[in-house]
Amino acid sequence: MKFTFKTEILPILLIIFSIGLGFYFYSVSPDQVPMHWNAYGEIDRYGSKLEGSTMGPAILLGLYLLFLVIPLLDPKKEKYEQFIGVYKMFRLMIMLLLFAIFTIASLSGIGYDIKVGIWIPFLIGIMFMFMGNYFGKIKPNWFMGIRTPWTLSSDEVWYKTHRLGGKLFMLMGLFFMLTPLWPPKSLVWTLIVPAVVAALVPIVYSYIIFNKLKK
Repeated sequence: MKFTFKTEILPILLIIFSIGLGFYFYSVSPDQVPMHWNAYGEIDRYGSKLEGSTMGPAILLGLYLLFLVIPLLDPKKEKYEQFIGVYKMFRLMIMLLLFAIFTIASLSGIGYDIKVGIWIPFLIGIMFMFMGNYFGKIKPNWFMGIRTPWTLSSDEVWYKTHRLGGKLFMLMGLFFMLTPLWPPKSLVWTLIVPAVVAALVPIVYSYIIFNKLKK
């Protein structure tokens, strides 16, 4: 795949900005900062300010390098040229989400009153809806998409499964976005159930479609 300045500038700028923010947050953060929130938006783990200021940039850099290496390792590497635009959009969307989470968590750690339990599900929901909208354009490969023995054995099964999976991902994203509006007791129905359905239904569907085509 060809990587140009135009396609790489935004991911690289995100990494540079995150490193700059990391230095800033390290200089103004207390010794202990929030590192993790539970499903109810409550802090359930603290860490050192060094961990809080470096983890975000490190994850962004590692993810960027991983996205560069994946096409080189994939036995179906020639397929990536057919959906290179979608591949790079997915990379950018995931990096934007992680950058936003790092910024929100760090601002919360230095005392800003940010509703983490509202913003994080909302942003994750947007990412799932975005990914679901483009699922049907992902070509068969070993690293990205719904990879089952049946989707990897048949291009037709791959495409049909990803069309269904895309719709389920968009629906799951909508549930995530609306999660803060529902009572905490309903989280099992607004978070866990949609995630399980979006994960399992395409697997079963790919098996059914594969056997129908085989017959």
